[in-house]
Amino acid sequence: MKLIDVTKAFASDEQCLAYFENRRWPDGVRCVTCGSDKYSRITRKSKSKNKRAQLYQCLEPSCKQQFSATTGTIMHDSHLPLNKWFMAIALLVDAKKSMSALQLSRHLDCNYRTAWYLAHRIREAMVDSDGPKLTGVVEVDETYIGGKQRGHKSQLKNKDVVIGIRERGGDVRLVHTADAKEGTLYDVVAKHVSKDAEAIMTDENPAYNFRLTQFRDVRHARIKHKDRVYVKGDVHTNTVESAFSLFKRGVTGSFHQVSIKHLQRYLNEFGYRFNRREAADIFEQTVSRIAIGKALPYGKLVEQNAFTPFVRPA
Repeated sequence: MKLIDVTKAFASDEQCLAYFENRRWPDGVRCVTCGSDKYSRITRKSKSKNKRAQLYQCLEPSCKQQFSATTGTIMHDSHLPLNKWFMAIALLVDAKKSMSALQLSRHLDCNYRTAWYLAHRIREAMVDSDGPKLTGVVEVDETYIGGKQRGHKSQLKNKDVVIGIRERGGDVRLVHTADAKEGTLYDVVAKHVSKDAEAIMTDENPAYNFRLTQFRDVRHARIKHKDRVYVKGDVHTNTVESAFSLFKRGVTGSFHQVSIKHLQRYLNEFGYRFNRREAADIFEQTVSRIAIGKALPYGKLVEQNAFTPFVRPA
């Protein structure tokens, strides 16, 4: 669904709720606390924009909880009208280079902090934690995100490492790491690449060493960028570098800068959208993920080390 389709189909809160309920409970409404399918409907007469119009009352004697379609989901406790949520989803899944919170706030006519929090909650639904391992011909490379500097010496002083892995003709994985050491690179590759892969393509970085690992029987080919050689037969890393290029254009053109704490969240967004670039139902997929996702409180989102599994070197 494109933005124009969303604005037509979900003009009212009731239309949004009906669609969201169907995505959350395709087999019928169930209590979010006890799972009972016995409930009664409560329709609020209040026209307050901060309250959902449709509530449910669980009829299980030991429960009796009240809940709505958004209770316990990524939309939990949101005061933003649902049609603005749906418009934000349509904008983010269709923006090839993403969209800044400031631009989103202008489109939705809300303040910056609301738009920033909204965008991060949508990114929470874009985490592909259970995707299949990559196989076939796989390209691996690393890049550095952050401030300007000359040369590669002491890069980590103001840049952050992102390891990219892409299956030719398939998906990409973008992973924020503390460094680009041999052990770190291997751990990321082992997590995302099948040991039955046909080949692994890298540059000449000696840290890519798979001889004594589970990939020892996988063909490992290197391209020597330092000699200004970028393609030699089927050996190159251009495919994964194109994904890096798209992300960097998003950072430069849309965000201008991103924090180390949330870098992986932005990478998740770009990877999610890139891997579904041919999917006609990416909007529907994202709404379904929001419906089954866990709530993301604002307090957790702004915690210092909530989303960074390592401490940046001094």
